[in-house]
Amino acid sequence: MILVNGFHKSPEDIGKIVVTGTVIDVESKLPMGYVTVLEEGTKTGTVTNSKGVYRITVDSRATLVFSFIGYQTVMKKVRGKSKIDIKLFPHTERLEEIAVLQNETAADASGIDRSKVSVGYAMRSQFVNGAPVLDQFMTDVPLQLKPLGLGLKYNQSGETYKEIEENGFHVPWKDPLSTFSIDVDAASYSNVRRYISQGQLPPKDAIKIEEMINYFDYDYQGPRGKHPFAVHHEVSTAPWNSKHKLVHIGLQGQRIAMDNLPASNLVFLIDVSGSMRSPNKLPLLKSAFKLLTQQLRKQDRVAIVVYAGSAGEVLESTPGNEKQKIKDAIDNLNAGGSTAGGAGIQLAYKIAKKNFIEGGNNRVILATDGDFNVGASSDKAMEDLIEERRRGGVFLTVLGFGTGNYKDSKMEILADKGNGNHAYIDNILEAKKVLIKEFGGTLFTIAKDVKLQVEFNPATVQAYRLIGYENRKLAAEDFNNDKKDAGELGSGHSVTALYEVIPTGIDSDFRPVDDLKYQTNEPKPISSNTEDLLTVKLRYKAPDGDKSTLLEEVVAKKVTGWNRVSNDFQWSGVVAAFGMLLRDSDYIQEMDYQKALKLAKESKGPDVEGYRAEFIKLVETAELLSQDR
Repeated sequence: MILVNGFHKSPEDIGKIVVTGTVIDVESKLPMGYVTVLEEGTKTGTVTNSKGVYRITVDSRATLVFSFIGYQTVMKKVRGKSKIDIKLFPHTERLEEIAVLQNETAADASGIDRSKVSVGYAMRSQFVNGAPVLDQFMTDVPLQLKPLGLGLKYNQSGETYKEIEENGFHVPWKDPLSTFSIDVDAASYSNVRRYISQGQLPPKDAIKIEEMINYFDYDYQGPRGKHPFAVHHEVSTAPWNSKHKLVHIGLQGQRIAMDNLPASNLVFLIDVSGSMRSPNKLPLLKSAFKLLTQQLRKQDRVAIVVYAGSAGEVLESTPGNEKQKIKDAIDNLNAGGSTAGGAGIQLAYKIAKKNFIEGGNNRVILATDGDFNVGASSDKAMEDLIEERRRGGVFLTVLGFGTGNYKDSKMEILADKGNGNHAYIDNILEAKKVLIKEFGGTLFTIAKDVKLQVEFNPATVQAYRLIGYENRKLAAEDFNNDKKDAGELGSGHSVTALYEVIPTGIDSDFRPVDDLKYQTNEPKPISSNTEDLLTVKLRYKAPDGDKSTLLEEVVAKKVTGWNRVSNDFQWSGVVAAFGMLLRDSDYIQEMDYQKALKLAKESKGPDVEGYRAEFIKLVETAELLSQDR
């Protein structure tokens, strides 16, 4: 030991300094959790906690490396300073490069195996009642530790998800028709990303495979005729079972230029109850709505309604070019009180009706964690109100925020009843994706009550199953019933659906039903047509229409090899496989995380925004997390 200023210190402690600070997003001014902080050239590192705070012991002459997916990496010399605050800038050009840089920079800086570096590493955390308290400082330790969540459990019992029973196989000579409503929601993917990035595999019922698939853009050609969308289809081998085939059906909605979109009458309905205090709730919500405000035009109008213990209008309907007035009203919002969601929705619809624009986009945008726990209205009464206003031309979009008490099941129902979509905003980049990049699709409907009905040919199909859409299935007779509500398609939106098919003559491990004992097991007489695999029928209505239009497409049984199908087909198949792995699907045969990762890298294709690169990192992290399942 060496005596320094009256204290005994080991040689390795001399020249060391404890550095603390906060990392924030420069645009939203919000603290950033799970940012990787490394001492360059060493194996010492930590991550910020949920308040953006870090604490690390390093050499007083060291350089700190701050990195996070989707943000520019920052390197800062310590120079003996004990407090260093950092602002990270979102990378506005190519997220895919940053997604790689975030991990490669960390690995290069520390000299460790890059395969050991992933999203969301845990250092050490305090525990209360067996659950980690991430608001405590995380101490500095080598990065060869397990990712956050391996062996750890979060207390997220307040979150609710509707139970999903995975679709099974059907025999076409008994059940030839598969009918469902389209789903353009992508909330499940960003929610799954949130779980994995925080070091925990998501609960099964949070994983909606169709929403994971539909999160991504696909290079479908737009419509050329009189219909507002085009239909595309391909058939190849299922990547998780070489005996089975995969049918890919894609819809591409018409893209309408911003200048040509109809005027909007919007009401921002914002939850400011006490449950919204967390940084990833109201503060993130305010930043998101200010981004949306930037997209508004002079002909658009916005009112703001808030609700907590009671509901009130904090901004009367205001022209979209008065942006500062709108932003000031947003900035003045504060959280507190209980949640009278029913009263807020009633007031928002009243204001939307008062400022109704004929032929325009009349919409309430609800932003909440979904915790409607106080109010005179029951859930059923609230849903009835939303349906009634929908029939009057006012639609509903639902944006979810936060963790811990997120009510996914309730928010999905509200969006469905309101002819709108449901998105989950887990960070400012997702807010940009939903409210800027996909502005038209999020807020402008080009077709409503869009339904698909697929008829399978028993001469060529032994059995089939729809992948995902468990919550969107309809009775066969609902297809022709124009009174039956279904999903909406927004400007520029695409929708993808996948079917797993067992061809006739294949000896598969999956037998939908056993042979019958008291009647013949022979199938009914079938068509002599052995060229068709299936027929796709679609119905849709104009946004202000009451009568549906029918489209029909025949899909031949011709199978294209996996390496020759489109990148769109391959990518959607890999995303479906990943969702099935996360759900521990009964139908996964020849698939594991390593194979999914390999196929994802091979099929990534053009990735200007970097969302596919981010997906690849999620697969890598999920594989590590699954080892401790």
